[in-house]
Amino acid sequence: MIGNFKYRGHTLEELNKMSLEEFSKIVNSRAKRNLIRNKNNQFYQKIEQNIKLNKPIRTHRRDIIVTPKMIDKKIFVYNGKEFQPIEITKEMLGHYLGEFSFTRKRIRHGKAGIGATKSSTAVSVRK
Repeated sequence: MIGNFKYRGHTLEELNKMSLEEFSKIVNSRAKRNLIRNKNNQFYQKIEQNIKLNKPIRTHRRDIIVTPKMIDKKIFVYNGKEFQPIEITKEMLGHYLGEFSFTRKRIRHGKAGIGATKSSTAVSVRK
């Protein structure tokens, strides 16, 4: 099953040979519109240059579509506080980078304070 990965009927080798315009024809309509309008985007050109030079890629752009040329690369995406490393996998194709770099932390509720519940009001504060 590992070697049989297909994205919308295309193997990974076929996807890597595709240009950005050809790839935009097989993604969903929202991603297609984004890729067509931004096909001359400097970020996609920067990715191709940095892949050849093996340099890390850092970006604030969370609206970039994951393309086949990004697979197995590490991209650092800004979440509002810091750059989070994202290892791009083949399952991320067609998604936005921002979907993998969360901007909010999970809520962790602590213990209830004194007076927060009916039973804790009877507890004495003094020792």
